Amino acid sequence: MNRREVLKLIGAASAACSLPLAAAAEEAKPEGTMETYVYKTLPQCRIKLDVYRGLATDTPRPVVITIHGGALITGARYPIQMDLFAPLLDQGFAVVSIDYRLAPETKLPEIIKDIQEAYGWVRENGPDAFGADPARIGVQGGSAGGYLTLLTGYCVDPRPKALVSYYGYGDIIGPWYSKPDPFYSSQPAVSKEAALTAVGEGTPCGYPQGNRRHEFYLYCRQNGLWPREVVGYDPVAMPQSFKPFCPVQNVTADYPPTFLAHGDEDTDVPHELSVQMNEALRNAGVEREFITLQGAGHGFSHADKKDYQNVLDRTVAFLVKHLK
Repeated sequence: MNRREVLKLIGAASAACSLPLAAAAEEAKPEGTMETYVYKTLPQCRIKLDVYRGLATDTPRPVVITIHGGALITGARYPIQMDLFAPLLDQGFAVVSIDYRLAPETKLPEIIKDIQEAYGWVRENGPDAFGADPARIGVQGGSAGGYLTLLTGYCVDPRPKALVSYYGYGDIIGPWYSKPDPFYSSQPAVSKEAALTAVGEGTPCGYPQGNRRHEFYLYCRQNGLWPREVVGYDPVAMPQSFKPFCPVQNVTADYPPTFLAHGDEDTDVPHELSVQMNEALRNAGVEREFITLQGAGHGFSHADKKDYQNVLDRTVAFLVKHLK
């Protein structure tokens, strides 16, 4: 299946966690500005993005679009990971943090359309709005944001110049998601009734943590229902329908340079998912970097401070190399 066919399938389907971070990291706050824009207006909601700029005035600016996590079920465009982005802002980059509609009210094909339209808005409106260089755009995200980042490697046109995925995933129908999860099943069971009352209000687009939506996610993981509830297909009966939504199955030689980082004790997204993605990139001859944080959990929790800082430093160097 080629890229055009993949995009066609996503379009046909359309017709039919704020990012957790290593707690020990100190937040850096460069001087600059932040402006909010509406990039998409629907009858149900106005979907927004925030643009951060440092004081450096050189234009056109390279851009990093950052996509929040939250299992596609919760999360919002703020706050951003300033300990990562402050060095880029200081060097004249712009950072664009986007919201998108959330599942299960909105299914994955429509979420991908939001990502595509946010990317398109930055390319088309960014030059006038904040001095963006449309030829130098990278994408970054963690967890579900890392997954959506990997999707942009073949689902937006033109492709980003670089991708950064922290504890993301390239496969959404493996046993880790399509069968009851041992880690989450060891926690108090969430009933179907409780799960459904935690979601279903309107069309959420950007929903900060601290609400009950996580209960729906927990219910999905305890029962192996995430792919069915978020994508809208049964992975057992229709496994081929998921191919357009699995980055690991869509890596080609022209996939963007990719940086991966993952803790080897992640109980939410198995470390093996990044191992698999790294192997697919290697087999396709794609430029890549892959860092395993020993003893770190999801969101780089429990990571050694030096290891965590190494990830940040190497991420910045990777983005500077490919965007500046």
